[in-house]
This record gives sequence, C-alpha cells and structure tokens, in this order.
Amino acid sequence: MKVLSPLMTRTMPSPLGMLLVAWNDSGLFAVTFADLEVRLNSFDRYLKKNGLTACKADAGALDHNPYVSVLERYFGGETSALESLPLVLLGTPFQLKVWNGLRKIPLGATSTYGEVATSIGHPGAHRAVGTANGLNPISIFVPCHRVIGADGRLAGYGGGIHNKRWLLEHEGATFKP
Repeated sequence: MKVLSPLMTRTMPSPLGMLLVAWNDSGLFAVTFADLEVRLNSFDRYLKKNGLTACKADAGALDHNPYVSVLERYFGGETSALESLPLVLLGTPFQLKVWNGLRKIPLGATSTYGEVATSIGHPGAHRAVGTANGLNPISIFVPCHRVIGADGRLAGYGGGIHNKRWLLEHEGATFKP
C-alpha cells in the first residue's frame, strides 16, 4: 500500500452547517458534515480502513486551501465552481465505479439509483449503489445528492434530506416534493 502523507483537516461554516474538509498534497480526501456524529464516525472508519491519519491544519491553511475556496464560491452562488481539482477516492472497485459515475451527473440534473447502476455496468444493483452513495467520503464534489428515488422523490442522504433538498435547489435541479 502506498504511504500517504497525513491529512490536514479544517472545519468551515456553510449553509448546510459545519463541514469538515480533509486534504493533503495528493488532493482532497473528504468533505463531510462536521456537526453530524454519524458522519464523523464514518469519516474516522474511512481513515482507519485506509491507514490514514489526520491532524488539524493551522488557521492559514484554511485561507489558502483551494477546496475551501471552491466550496465558498459554490455556496455563494457560483454553482459551477466545483471545477476539476484533484480528488483522492479510496474504496472498493465497485465504490470507485459508483463515485466516478456520480461525477458524471451534470449540475442541475438528477439520476436514479437504478440509472446509476446501469450507467456503471451493473443493472439491477440499485441497492448497492445506495450503499456506496452512503459511504461517499467527498460530499458535494462527488455529487451523491443528485441521486433520487425511482419515483422522482428525494431518498436517502447521509447529510439529511433537508440538506439534499437545499443542494438540489441551489443547483437548479427539479424533483418531486
């Protein structure tokens, strides 16, 4: 296994609550909801499973962090700001297929779990797609919030349905209430 440098972490305020951002010189590893204990526990398991350590970045690291800057622009209304910055995705081959498939869902669009499963070559694996969505370590950049139920309604989101709704409305997507 490749030895990775420790991750730097910072929290940042957002319209969705506090977010935890984790990165190193290889790229962005995580964006998760810092005020949701279940999401922080999932982040801790992700670190341990991948042999990673994290330490809090100094105040200056927040000011000069390109990921934080992009998130601030995104939340400020520049929804196309999620430009191609280096992301580091660590997971099973199936999870990586799902997460890379999610990145192909255009801004302002949605897809169903079944459509994602089909698009990555696993038709019928909609439940497995849902599980991989729930384990997505890089929220917003890997847009798992753009996946909705087959009936067009909002379904499942680790950050809460209210945050999923906010993100989709912010991006101009349509869905059933």
